[in-house]
Amino acid sequence: MAKNLPNITLEVTIMGIELITEPLQYSFILRALVICVLVGVMCPFLGAFVINREMGFMGDALAHSVLPGMVVAYSVGFSPIIGATPNAIIVALAIGFIVKKTKLSNDTSIGIIFSTLFSIGLITISFLGGTTINVEDILLGEVLSTTTTDVFVTTLLTIFLLIVMIILYKPMIFTGFDFEGAKVAGIPSEKLDYLLLVLLSIVIVITLQVIGVILVIGMLITPAAASSMIAKRFPQIIIIGIAFGVFSSVLGLYLSYYFNLPSGPSIALVSSSIFGLSLIKKWITR
Repeated sequence: MAKNLPNITLEVTIMGIELITEPLQYSFILRALVICVLVGVMCPFLGAFVINREMGFMGDALAHSVLPGMVVAYSVGFSPIIGATPNAIIVALAIGFIVKKTKLSNDTSIGIIFSTLFSIGLITISFLGGTTINVEDILLGEVLSTTTTDVFVTTLLTIFLLIVMIILYKPMIFTGFDFEGAKVAGIPSEKLDYLLLVLLSIVIVITLQVIGVILVIGMLITPAAASSMIAKRFPQIIIIGIAFGVFSSVLGLYLSYYFNLPSGPSIALVSSSIFGLSLIKKWITR
């Protein structure tokens, strides 16, 4: 029996390698994998700042508010990224302005805007899309249908976001933990808030093609929230959150391939499972 152990170990290793490499023979899986990794990096990175600024509902609102732009882009044959990005940026700035300039609460202002635009998007589908637009793909994501152009645009946006966040890392943290103190210190807190909204809108657009409008919070907030259960310092939250995000994206994609599951919900479910395990660990180690 002991003599057979090396052979068994070798067979198991070969099977494991085959499980990993088999999907990679398809170009659409490779494209999906690249985008999943990029999303797994960017969502937790920005998500840590979103949680710190208590802007989780804002992220959900932006995800729903970009639906009109996505629908128009789909209807004319463009990538949804092209239609959703300017839509998302405009909506983000508008929400930020309304929240800061009106006496309405943040939740009220955001709720009104996102429900209005989401409704406009659904009505636009009936006018422009007809049967040519798959509502399920928009709502739940369809990363397996991404094109080479989508991969290129997503890569450029990710690089841009990483550069901006690295350059403004310290003032962003200062503003997040002490908004008024940052203003007193001469940091343009309000402008950084608007910039964070713009960056958030771009990340959401990138994420939409992976897990859709409904599940976007599953990648934007959940990995960073799971990381905050384990890490004690902000940089650690970002690093561990990115590890969780990449793992969730890749494992969810593989699960969708082998079990014929929708990719978006699979990724979101893995991310939620990691959060659940992190929560249990926190309870146990109290």
